[in-house]
Amino acid sequence: MIVENVLPNDYAELLAVWENSVRATHDFITEQDIAYFKPIILTQAFPVVTLKCVKNDLGAILGFIGVHQHKIEMLFVLNAARGKGIGTLLLNYAIDQLAATKVDVNEQNPQAVGFYQHMGFNVNARSPIDDMGKPFPILHMTLQP
Repeated sequence: MIVENVLPNDYAELLAVWENSVRATHDFITEQDIAYFKPIILTQAFPVVTLKCVKNDLGAILGFIGVHQHKIEMLFVLNAARGKGIGTLLLNYAIDQLAATKVDVNEQNPQAVGFYQHMGFNVNARSPIDDMGKPFPILHMTLQP
């Protein structure tokens, strides 16, 4: 597996990966939340982050990461591809090649919190709401040297 660049014509496929991953791992997110976030991610988030992805042999995107100013803004892997090292590969790429040292994680997603802790991140602050003002507590994590 290799990490590849993402082009704007990949955004629709990225959004499908995002939705698939969220449905599998974010049981606190409602259908209304998904509908709310989709256009924001597509038009406001994707264009401002450095996006990298991993594809299968047929060219389908299995997972992606978005980094902005040394912060991981998004890391999502297709549910069917979870547990195969894609998230680890993308995270290590972001740390090594994009100098990522921070990430915000939904507190209600213990698998993600555990993943980042396993990869060397520690919680240094907590917010009771997310950046959009929604009641999803966020853990602010920093990579420990």
